[in-house]
Amino acid sequence: MESRKRKLVAASRSVMHRLVMPEDSNTLGTLMGGVLMHWMDMCAAIAARRHSNSYAMTVTVDRIQFVGSVQVGEVVILEAEVTRAFRTSMEVGLRVIAENLDTGKKRLCASTFYSFVAVDKEGNTLAVPEVIPETEEQKLRYRDAENRRSSRLEDAGRISEEAKRFEKE
Repeated sequence: MESRKRKLVAASRSVMHRLVMPEDSNTLGTLMGGVLMHWMDMCAAIAARRHSNSYAMTVTVDRIQFVGSVQVGEVVILEAEVTRAFRTSMEVGLRVIAENLDTGKKRLCASTFYSFVAVDKEGNTLAVPEVIPETEEQKLRYRDAENRRSSRLEDAGRISEEAKRFEKE
């Protein structure tokens, strides 16, 4: 069996900054959740592509925990990195920080985990490099990723069964 390449978690790190403009907001003057989720998917996809050096397709997004709103005029900082890689899939951890440019104060606004699968131009899955965690936080996320993956696979099995029942109707 051929051993896979290995890459540091830091090699996949993706950081994006977005200034929240009125067109990104709802009637309360806060960032719309759908706009933020689009930005989150883009940032996570960049991390997955950096790690895999291939196309990366979003497979799942874990429950997104929104812990605060973001106001028009604030900057959203999105930070993503691959936390663990399996054979063809990768887990990407992502957090969203809001920054008030007037005060310099930053606060966590959301956090989640994505899973991506590496594919070629025809959509065939590709093997991805293993992940080398370095910091204590990276090592903890790496260890915990197996449990998150198991939960996702259980959910996928239930959804697959539901899809089969739906097709029979």
